Amino acid sequence: MTKWRGNPWAVLLTLSLGFFMTLLDLTIVNIAIPSITEKLGASLDQVLWVTNVYTLVLAVLVITGGRLGDLWGKKNLFIAGVIVFTLASLACGLAQDPAQLIAARAVQGVGAAMLMPQTMSIIIATFPPAKRGAALGIWGAIAGVSTIAGPTIGGLLVTSLDWRWIFFVNLPIGVLVLAMAVPILSGHTRTVRHRFDVTGVLLASAALLCLTFALTEGQKYEWAGWIWGLLAAAAVLLGVFLLQQRRMQDNEPLVPFALFRDRNFAILNFVGATVSVGMIGVFLPMTIYMQSVLGFSALKAGLVMAPSSVVSMFLAPVAGRLADKIGGRFLLMGGLTLYAAGTLWTLAIAEVDTPWAAFLPALILTGIGIGGVFAPMATEATRNVPPALAGAASGVNNTMRQVGSVLGGAVVGAVLQSQLASSLKTQAVERSEALPADARERFVDGFAQAAKGGLEVGAGQHGAAQQPPPGMPAEVAHRVQELAGQVFTHGFVDAMKPTMLVPVAAVLLGAAACLGVRAYKAPAPDAKSEDQAIAR
Repeated sequence: MTKWRGNPWAVLLTLSLGFFMTLLDLTIVNIAIPSITEKLGASLDQVLWVTNVYTLVLAVLVITGGRLGDLWGKKNLFIAGVIVFTLASLACGLAQDPAQLIAARAVQGVGAAMLMPQTMSIIIATFPPAKRGAALGIWGAIAGVSTIAGPTIGGLLVTSLDWRWIFFVNLPIGVLVLAMAVPILSGHTRTVRHRFDVTGVLLASAALLCLTFALTEGQKYEWAGWIWGLLAAAAVLLGVFLLQQRRMQDNEPLVPFALFRDRNFAILNFVGATVSVGMIGVFLPMTIYMQSVLGFSALKAGLVMAPSSVVSMFLAPVAGRLADKIGGRFLLMGGLTLYAAGTLWTLAIAEVDTPWAAFLPALILTGIGIGGVFAPMATEATRNVPPALAGAASGVNNTMRQVGSVLGGAVVGAVLQSQLASSLKTQAVERSEALPADARERFVDGFAQAAKGGLEVGAGQHGAAQQPPPGMPAEVAHRVQELAGQVFTHGFVDAMKPTMLVPVAAVLLGAAACLGVRAYKAPAPDAKSEDQAIAR
């Protein structure tokens, strides 16, 4: 494969495969939670940490990973990240207890933080601005597809094989990426001796750790005082970090402020965070709804959501090429608006007995929307970024997206829990009228207690709070169980609908922010000549 060394499209394919692995693992684990809980003997708290520790480590270290790529070479760090990620995936699949699995997932996050920022920065260095849209269109397609495809692939592996295969599937991908990366990616040529901002790394990591940990655990600990203390500490550390970076601007800072003088870069980093809130915020309630309310298997739930990812996969490269020609501002606004419209359509038809086929038009619409978001967003954000700042730009961009994912999960989870507590009680009071008077109070109290568990309440768990007392007539006991199912399914739908307005609002806010993106200007003739040379 040495004949492909430096070939832009071979480089892009190699980077995209590595990028795919890291993003797939953000969502693929969620679908396997019931299986991991049962077969590994994990508590709910432990299995939630299996999902959260990966996102937390990735969000904390990705800026550092981008800067290390500038220091030690982007190819070197990409390859090292793939090795760490692949070996950690093997360790995840071989884990014998929850602690081992959580530790291996943390190491996975380290590997992902090493390789993920190199993908965008190498693309920036490989493709000129006027040609970057097509390349980032493919990269953006991978970003959209991998996030949405996680439930589909995970559902297939869990249903057909075992939960361990959601990690083993990374092994052949990792080996293939390594086999391609070594001969295809261009080596690191050092022209300037770089320094590493250790103080900046420590301050940024501490701030991001406090922020992401507080957002991840806040709901579980009912936003106790120490959680708010962590958020305050994150704010203070961020302020100290910005002051320290201000003094470092002439001496290779971790985050060059020059990046934010480009209005498009600043705005689209914010838009990237809103997109992450929107996607994670919709995915979480919809996954629970399809499995716990509609009774879909993990595989069926994943397949129902698959059309969205398939449509976005085909449209993203087209959107990337259009961004090259006409700019990405209106593509972004249109894509985000369509995604919000598709989500609202989904909410409008979501009931306790909605057939799966009814969701297809709405999900296809969301796929069209997402297909028009990731490529133009990446193109416009990086159009004016010089290659020397590519690592820092990629680190900042990926950090904003990961913090958006954590924020989306935390906010939507908290809102859903609050809405669920209210809707379960309302439904229980309403449906208890069908029970004898002496059974009503216990029925309502049972759901009041169950609602405190928030997202722990599932289709198979809501009945546990409604076990009829000894001596209750069989007919009444059966009626209690029947009504309990109705309370949960109707209550969850009632809670889900207002909850999902939160991510929709975030996406529409992102669409509105795109009004500030600078209008596109066609490249100068010399840039076009450079494009033609690259294409040849």
